[in-house]
This record gives sequence, structure tokens and C-alpha cells, in this order.
Amino acid sequence: MKRLIAAFASARLAAALLAAALLAPAILASAAPAFAAQKHGDVVIRHVTVVDVEGATTVGGQAVVLNGADIVAVGADAAIARDWRARRTIEGRGRYLIPGLWDMHVHFGGGADLIDENKALLPLYVANGITTIRDCSGDLADQVLAWRAEIASGRLFGPQLLTSGAKIEGIAPVWEGTIEVGSAADVDAALARLSQRDKVDFVKITDNTLKPDLFLHALRQARALGIRTSGHIPMALTVDQAVDAGISSIEHLDYAYNAGAKDEAAIAADFAAGRIDRAEANRRLDAGFDRDTAMAAYRRFAAKGVSVTPTLNGSRILAYLDRDDHSQDEGLAYIGPKLRKTYDWRIERAAKADAAAIAARHKQIEDVATILPMLAEAGVPIMAGTDAGFLNSFNYPGFGLHDEIELFVEKGLTPAQALASATRAGPAWFGRLDRYGAIKPGMAADLVLLRDNPLDDIAATRAIDAVVMRGAVHDRAALDAMLAATRAKVADWNAQAAKR
Repeated sequence: MKRLIAAFASARLAAALLAAALLAPAILASAAPAFAAQKHGDVVIRHVTVVDVEGATTVGGQAVVLNGADIVAVGADAAIARDWRARRTIEGRGRYLIPGLWDMHVHFGGGADLIDENKALLPLYVANGITTIRDCSGDLADQVLAWRAEIASGRLFGPQLLTSGAKIEGIAPVWEGTIEVGSAADVDAALARLSQRDKVDFVKITDNTLKPDLFLHALRQARALGIRTSGHIPMALTVDQAVDAGISSIEHLDYAYNAGAKDEAAIAADFAAGRIDRAEANRRLDAGFDRDTAMAAYRRFAAKGVSVTPTLNGSRILAYLDRDDHSQDEGLAYIGPKLRKTYDWRIERAAKADAAAIAARHKQIEDVATILPMLAEAGVPIMAGTDAGFLNSFNYPGFGLHDEIELFVEKGLTPAQALASATRAGPAWFGRLDRYGAIKPGMAADLVLLRDNPLDDIAATRAIDAVVMRGAVHDRAALDAMLAATRAKVADWNAQAAKR
């Protein structure tokens, strides 16, 4: 009887094993889709609050997957955790994720002797969350073009660099490193060189000695070639003339302010004819400012797709050099001695002003700042740019962008508008919103992880936990190391200079 029971049990076990063997392929087949759905990335940022800059909202409990230089997935943390695996996980709980910041007005220059000191500024941008900069020309155009290529290829560390190359100017200008033009043929040749040889990202045109008719010709020709233009508008022209000719961005807020003068055309004509000097022209422009005139002009800017880069903080610094002591600025530790020397020109000019001139420049910066919310109301794209670099005293690369957007809020923009000026306006101007300015699949993995919500307080852009640039994660320790390395270089240069 025992042998019969054992045999029966063995038969049942064999049958069970046979059934399991027969069912195994089906079980594995049914599980296969779940295993196949498991995707892989390089980095996942979990439990983070994503800031939708365009919508001025936040979405909590998100995860963001990066693969190489791309964002490949964004969604609810649980869903991403189920479907994705990554080699590195960044904990984003209690943190806010924004697109990388753009500084749309920087300068490199001061001559060949200052190349190394200029180059040392590049990590300062990254350490401050700035993943793209727009170089608006100096006197190191060829060097900057070389840096652009080296950064793009990974041979040089720094933010994405977009540049105008050498600026277009008139004959014998005060600015060095320019392409001097005295005829329409010269302008055409300059545009050909910049677009074909240098393959610049845009063209910068300034008004130091450039004849007004050539300024307009340069704008029209660049527009015909499909090249974006940025510039300073000659006093002998109205802002409207430059807008009609096709200027793409107006640099510095005071030019946009001039468009609000009721009699701007008459003032421009009097200046062009030599009947008034620049000081009198500025006095009349200020006296003639009218809100209705300004709003009509700004709505025209918006209709024509013209952006404005205020560089408000740089102007504020210069306006108040008589009042503010910068000798203890922390930013000085990051500026080499030769670059600091270039500050002297503006400092000395400001020091020569009498009480009336000082009062006038104080009034001017405060008056000009009032148009910032007007531009926003009219729908004009406002691009955050610092004007940081050589010559521009105490306007510190990297750090200055946070000063700029904080000043935007102080002067009437919302934190959301200020944040958009530093994350979306730049990509929009370059026609690259398909790649930058938002956190969603297909966008560039250029991101900044913040400790606080910038939609509540724009100063939160300073509270950086990590910067992701082209998919590479630089945590707080790495950012601090960048800053320390630049400080050490500057300290060494200072010591060498002291021995001479």
C-alpha cells in the first residue's frame, strides 16, 4: 500500500512539473512586455517640482530622465520609476527644476594680453546656472569664435557660446576690434565675412562713428540675408526707423525709452543737422517722454518681433558709482587684475561729473527703468542680459544675471516674467524654443536644480543645488570647486602683478 501511495505521489509531482514546464513559456511571454518596457537613461532626477516657465506654474512629484544631452522622459515619479532605470539618480525632493539660464549680453575683451583672464570667466557662468551666453562683441572676436567651437566639441569647459563676432562700426571708432565700414559696399563685405567665413550667430551693429544711412543699410541687408541683428541706434535716427529697417534686438533700455518721446523725430533731425549736441538731445528726449506715445511704439516693437535687452543692472551700477562703494565686492575675487584695470575708464569718467551731472544720471536710470513693465504690457520680449565683461565696472560675469532679474522684479515685472526673460526669451530670439526653455522630452538637458521656488521669489535662482549642462551633472560641490578654481587663478595673478 505504501509503495502504491508513493508511486501515485510521484506521478502527481511529475505531472505538476510537466504542467509547469508547459506553462513557463506562456508565463514568460506574458511578462515579456513588462520587461521590454523597462527603459534606460543616464540620469534620473526624482521627486522634483518642475517649473513650467511658459505657464508660470509648478508640477510637483515629478521625475525627469536624461540621456546624453537630451531630456527623454518627464512625468509622475511613480510612473517614471516603474518604467525607467538610470545609472545615476539625483534626489530632487523639496527642490525646483528650471531650464538653464541664458545671459543674452556679455562681452570678452581688453586685448590679447587679457585672453587668459577672459577665459577664466567661463566657469563663472556655469556655476551660476547659466548654460548659454550671447557674446555681443569685444576686441577678441577671433578668440571667442575659437572658444565657441571648442566648447561645442567638448574641448573647452563653458556654457554654450553664441557670438556676433566682430561688430560693424564706422571709420575710426572708439571701440577696437570692429569691422570699420564707410560705404554700402563695405557693409556688404562685412556681412559676407561674418556670415560666410565666421558663421556668426547674429550681427552686432553699433553707433559710435557709423553713418546713420549705413546703419539702416546694414539692418536691411542682414534681414535680406536672414541674419538676426542687435545694436545701438544712432541718435540721428528714430527708433522706429531702426525697427522698420529690421533690427532684431535693441540693446540697453535707454534706446527703447527714446521711442517714447513725442518729438523724437524732430530731435533726431536736429541732432543729425548739428543743431544740438548729444546732451541736449537726451534732455529733450527725456522731457518729451509720453506714456501713450511709448505704448504705441512698444506695441509696434511687439508686432515687428523686436526684443529688448535692458542691461539694467549694468546701467544702475554706472549711474550710482558716486554713491556705492564696490571695494569690498565679493565678485572682485573672480576678476583678474588686468580686467579690473579696464574698469578704470568708466570709474574715472563718472568721477569727473559735477553734482548736476550726477543728479541727472540718477534721474535718467530711474526714469528709464519705468518702461520695463510697459514693454511687458505691450508684449515686447524682454531678454535678460548683463553687459558683464571688460570695461563694465563691477558688473560680474555669472553673478550679474541674478542681479539683473531681481532688478526686473523690483522695477515691476513679476517673478514669472523675470524668469522667462532668462530662460525662454533668449531661445525664442534665436528661434530655438524647440530645444530650449522648457522641461519636456526632446529638449536639451540644460537644467538648474534650485532649493526654492523662483515663481515665489526670483532670488531663488541664486539658491542652486546642481546645474545640468549638456546632460552632465555638476552638483553643489562641483560648482563650488569651479568658483574656488577661478578665485585661485585670480589670487595667483594678483600675486604676480604685485611683484612687478
